[in-house]
Amino acid sequence: MEIMSQNGVKREKRMSYANAFELNGKTPPQSLELEASVLGALMLNEDARDAAIDQLHEEYFYKPEHQVIFRAIHHLVNRNCNVDMLTVVDQLRSTGELEMAGGAYYVSSLTNNVVSSAHIEYHARLLAQKSVQRELIRMSTETLTDAYDETQDVMDLLDKTEGRLMEIGERSFRKDIWTMDQLVGEARNTIDDIQNKENALSGVPSGFVDLDRKTGGFQPGTLVILAARPAMGKTAFALSMARNIAVDHKMPVAVFSLEMTGVELAMRLISSETDIPAEKLKKCGMMTPQDKAQLEAKSQALNEAPIYIDDTPGLSIFDLRAKCRRLHKRYGIKMVFIDYLQLMTVGSDQSRGGNREQEISTISRQLKGLSKELGIPILAMAQLSRKVEDRPGDHRPMLNDLRESGAIEQDADIVMFIYRPEYYGFTEDEDGMSTQGMANIILAKHRAGSTGQVKLKFKKEFVRFENLEYVPTGEYATNIPANEQFDSMSGGNITLDSSMNFENDDESPF
Repeated sequence: MEIMSQNGVKREKRMSYANAFELNGKTPPQSLELEASVLGALMLNEDARDAAIDQLHEEYFYKPEHQVIFRAIHHLVNRNCNVDMLTVVDQLRSTGELEMAGGAYYVSSLTNNVVSSAHIEYHARLLAQKSVQRELIRMSTETLTDAYDETQDVMDLLDKTEGRLMEIGERSFRKDIWTMDQLVGEARNTIDDIQNKENALSGVPSGFVDLDRKTGGFQPGTLVILAARPAMGKTAFALSMARNIAVDHKMPVAVFSLEMTGVELAMRLISSETDIPAEKLKKCGMMTPQDKAQLEAKSQALNEAPIYIDDTPGLSIFDLRAKCRRLHKRYGIKMVFIDYLQLMTVGSDQSRGGNREQEISTISRQLKGLSKELGIPILAMAQLSRKVEDRPGDHRPMLNDLRESGAIEQDADIVMFIYRPEYYGFTEDEDGMSTQGMANIILAKHRAGSTGQVKLKFKKEFVRFENLEYVPTGEYATNIPANEQFDSMSGGNITLDSSMNFENDDESPF
C-alpha cells in the first residue's frame, strides 16, 4: 500500500494496529500491567533505568499514554536530567502532552505498580516480544490486504514482505552496544579461526593465488566491483572464480546473468571443464570418440557443482534481493556474481523521474546493503567508459572511468580492473618483459587491505585466465614455455574456447 507524500514521492503506508486488529476481530497481544510496572521502575530506580532504557523503544508500549510517558522519560535521560515522577510530569507539561499521558495523577500512580525493579530487563524483553507479535500481525494483515489487490505486482509484494520480516527482527532484537570485553573476545575467536584454517584464507577463495594473498579471500559483507572495457574478459574471469569456489571448494554460489543465457554459460563451463573446443560441442559430427569419453568423464564435476544461475533479463534490484534471500536460505550461498551492474534496473515505480546515474547509485547502495544483510560477498561486473580508449598513454583504467556513477566507487569495498596491454598493441611492459599472454588484475581500491596488481596468464585462443607458475622464492616466473604450462584444471581455473559464438557478446577478445 502506498500514498503520496507532500513532495510527491511515493512512500509506503503502514496499516495501523487498530485497523489490523479490527480486521482480525481479536485483542492484540499486550500487557498493560507490565507496561505500567516498567514505567514506574524507570521513574523510581536509577539502576533499573540504566539497565533497561537502551533496550526499550516507544513502540514496545501498546497504550498510547504509556508511549507518551516513555518518550518524556527517554528525553530526560538523553539530557542527563534527574528522572522521577515530578520531573516527568514537568517535562510532559512543558511539551503540552500531560493530558495525552492521562494527567499528573495517572503518571504518579504508575509508581504504585512496581513489583520489583530487579527484574526490569526481563520485563523489557517481554514487552519486546509483545511488540513483535503485534507488528507481525499488522504486517501479515497488510500483506493479506495487498495480496487481494489485483493491481499489486506479485514480485514487489514478495520483496516487500521479506524486507519487512527482516526489518522487524533487526529492529526488535538487535544489540546496538558492545562492550570491549565482548568485542575483544569475538575478535580473538575470529583470529583463532583464521589461524587454524589450512588454506590461511579468512574469506571466500577466488582460486587465483596472488589475488587471494592480497584479499585474504572475498570477505563477508563486502561489495566487489570487477570492471573492464568490452573484450577484456569480465565474464570469463568472474565465471572462472565461480567455478573455482563451487567445484574446488564446494561452496554454493549464485550467478545472475543479465546478458547471456544460462545455456550459454553452461556451454562455456562444459568447454572449460572438459577442454573440448566449443565448436565441437555445437556442431554435429565434430566430436571424436575420445572427445565424448572426455565429456562424460570430466563434466560430472559440473553436474554436482552448487552453482545456481538466474538469466532473467532486465532484472531489478528488488527482484535480485528477493531471489538472493531465498537462495541464501535454501542453499546457503556463499557468494553472488552479477553480470553486469549497468543492465540492472531499479524498478518501474522508483525509476520514474530519475536519471540513470541516480538509478545506478541506488543499485550500488542496495547491493552493498544486501551483502551486509546476508553476510556474504557480492561481486558485480561493471562497464568502463570510453575515456579509457580516448586517454593517451597505456590506456590503463582508473577509478574515475567507472561508467555512469561515482557512487559505485564509494559503495564498493574492492574495485578490480582487468587490463591486458597486448590488447592495445603494447608488446612489452615497463620492465621490458613481453606482454604476450599476460593479464593484469588491478586492485584500484581495497578498503581492508593494500592495492596493487596481480599478474595472470591469459590465453587468447581459449579466453582462459591462469595462475602464474611460481619459482621457489615465491616471485613471479618469467614467461613459461608452452610445453611447461600446467593444465588449467590443476590451477583451478576455467577454460573458455575462442571458437564459441560471441555474437552480441562484449566479452569476445576478437
